[in-house]
Amino acid sequence: MSSTPVPRVRPRRLRETPALRRLVSETRLHPAELVLPIFVREGVTAPVPIGSMPGVVQHSLDSLPRAVSDAAAAGVGGVMLFGVPEVRDARGSGATDPDGILNLATRVAVEASAGRLVVQTDLCLDEFTDHGHCGVLDERGRVDNDATLERYAAMALEQARAGSELLGLSGMMDGQVAAVRDALDDAGHADTAILAYSAKYSSAYYGPFREAVESTLEGDRRSYQLDPGNRREGLREAMIDIDEGADVVMVKPAGGYLDVLADVAAASEVPVWAYQVSGEYAMIEAAAAHGWIDRKRAVIESVRGIRRAGADAVLTYWAVELADWIRNGDLA
Repeated sequence: MSSTPVPRVRPRRLRETPALRRLVSETRLHPAELVLPIFVREGVTAPVPIGSMPGVVQHSLDSLPRAVSDAAAAGVGGVMLFGVPEVRDARGSGATDPDGILNLATRVAVEASAGRLVVQTDLCLDEFTDHGHCGVLDERGRVDNDATLERYAAMALEQARAGSELLGLSGMMDGQVAAVRDALDDAGHADTAILAYSAKYSSAYYGPFREAVESTLEGDRRSYQLDPGNRREGLREAMIDIDEGADVVMVKPAGGYLDVLADVAAASEVPVWAYQVSGEYAMIEAAAAHGWIDRKRAVIESVRGIRRAGADAVLTYWAVELADWIRNGDLA
């Protein structure tokens, strides 16, 4: 008779079959919890592939409606629009031009969505400035926080007038949520919601995004984006934004900052989102292209991990493809 004790508690029982695993799954994915970032480029008539982000393109105003409709048909919860202008200047004037590329794209997307998903807009100056920073510069070449707030308020009004339902404040200026909330309320846009990129870290994972928006950045953004080594600061920023009136707060990047995401999710009284950024996308695509990982499983696992850490929704470039897998029950 064997002296080896027979386990009475066997956690493996609940992993035995696909049906059991599905039944006891703690973290589920749903298309409505996904947001698709979309780049819209001025002066092009057809989509332009982005070399460092295989499968992602800069859309034209003509191709944008189909992209929005496809996302809506897949059940995706929203699209986040980024503009890529032909002309840039020190103040990012194109950001507040009613006929600037981002505001035009917003109108096009709102019409194409027909209320089937939430049209969101990136509210930041980096795509529109010739120096590539997220704000206006002072006489010493530093980002002027308070002068930038005035530009953000003006951007917010134009984006709201264009039909954006949710403004994505990604510039990491102190007081940006309060400044934009006041501007919106004073102008009669009290129903326009604010998504605060609260814990946005100064990350190397943004590299492909800078190709996507044709960034002209000189230097770096370490004076206003968070130090990658700081965990408590991420939570502090989120709490400040909630106090200032943010309707949603976000952690960016997602995969490398799951501890921060969990902290914010545990403390927040508003929805918490996370952005699976361009570098996270590019690494999985590159590894999969070399046959080093199973692409589909890696995509699903990466997004599920972000949801498991506490994100109520995830911005991801795989949103439509992943939504289709979910709807077809194809997550095995």
